Amino acid sequence: MLEAGPAAWGWSDQCWTWARIGEVVRRRFGAEYTLAGLDLLLHRIGWSVQIPARKATERDESKIAAWKDERWPVIKRGRRTWAPGSASRTRQVRV
Repeated sequence: MLEAGPAAWGWSDQCWTWARIGEVVRRRFGAEYTLAGLDLLLHRIGWSVQIPARKATERDESKIAAWKDERWPVIKRGRRTWAPGSASRTRQVRV
């Protein structure tokens, strides 16, 4: 049913979405699934999530590179590897 494409089920573009697949399952079998349930079913029959083949036209590579150089190191700053403390709420470590 899915191999026939979305157009066979009334959608003009050639794009399957979770909601559309859920609708087809509901129409055909009268069963409703959560998104996680649909994901499990699709993986069982060999279908997987697809990634777009092209990048957005609005994408600005120079801004992305600048963000990676300036902002990402601040966000990704390393954490302390050791600090005094206790996981117990009743017995705190005194420094």
